[in-house]
Amino acid sequence: MNLRKLGLGVVFLTGAIIGGLALAFLLVVFRPELLLHPQKAGTAAIDESNPAPAPPLTTVATPGGNPPVASEAGTDGASARSFAAAVRRAAPAVVNIYTARVVTERIQPSSLEQLFGEYGPRYQQHVQRALGSGVIVDDGGHIITNNHVIADATSIKVQLADGRSAEARVVGRDPDTDLALLSIKLGKLPVMALGRSDRLQVGDEVLAIGNPLGLQQTVTHGIVSATDRKELGVATFENFIQTDAAINEGNSGGALIDANGELVGINTAVVAKNLDATGVEGIGFAIPVNLARGVMREILDHGHVVRGWSGIVAQDFTDDQAAYFQLARGGIVVTQLYVNSPAVSAGVRVGDIVLAIDGHVVQRAQEALALLATHKPGGSVTLHLQRGTAQLDLDCAVRERPSQL
Repeated sequence: MNLRKLGLGVVFLTGAIIGGLALAFLLVVFRPELLLHPQKAGTAAIDESNPAPAPPLTTVATPGGNPPVASEAGTDGASARSFAAAVRRAAPAVVNIYTARVVTERIQPSSLEQLFGEYGPRYQQHVQRALGSGVIVDDGGHIITNNHVIADATSIKVQLADGRSAEARVVGRDPDTDLALLSIKLGKLPVMALGRSDRLQVGDEVLAIGNPLGLQQTVTHGIVSATDRKELGVATFENFIQTDAAINEGNSGGALIDANGELVGINTAVVAKNLDATGVEGIGFAIPVNLARGVMREILDHGHVVRGWSGIVAQDFTDDQAAYFQLARGGIVVTQLYVNSPAVSAGVRVGDIVLAIDGHVVQRAQEALALLATHKPGGSVTLHLQRGTAQLDLDCAVRERPSQL
């Protein structure tokens, strides 16, 4: 009896083993992925009907100049940083400006005329064409650009990004800041949102949009390299934003925008156009939008910018020069005085050293000029001067700065 049961158990066990092996064989043949990707215990079941995509591969440079290696990017859905939205918001309000001016040139005499000396001065005229950029700042068709873009132009044509064009009228100019305000008559104009240049910080990302070399709607990217740059010799009153965004001929008058697509500056100048000669690149300048906004308001209200003036012409002198004259430090020395100016009437003399204006210590001639310009004509300022070894205070009237200066 026991032997019979034992025999039946052996037969059952043999059948189970054979059945298990057959099942394993079928799984290997028809479902090999279960062996290639074993699932750990306790993990969720794989949804084979909607498998998760493999992470994308990116190349990462390796030190020493070795070939790049592949690296898996994150799978959190983050994408590369793009300024497309800012450009879409701002670019339609950036216009191309085409100008024409008549240039008169003297004709050089021929060698035969020079030999006999029988010639009088002769001149010829030709039309000189130039290009620049501008920014539409309100729905009334006002456009801010650089004064040097439209200076002496006999015709000014503006072309929008949507292809429309119109002749522009000069509303007002301010050569002291190299700004000008134009006007066009077209309907449904795109308008640039004005930002705040006083909130810019070194390192902020900015974009330059303009018409460099006639390449319309060109966008370049950079950062704010510095703020409050002065004494560049571009304009009388300077307070530039420095950027490494590429600015070339034709960019002048165009927009410098922030990452939100708001105007923060009017592109104005580059340090060196001949890069081969100087090796300088990546240095451009823009007029802060806060200054441009104030100039535009003055032009719309008065037809020009009203600034204070005293009639003092001064220049900087160094600490070494100050030591020679036994002065404590360098500063500002009065070199000229305009005839019948408020400074003459106040008793200012050539050779006086300007130490402060209305209690504000000044150390640069341009700083003193800009400070006087902020005072309204008709008022007065107190000039704190040093004359020889003595210091004195003089009350000086403020007039409107003459336009021809």
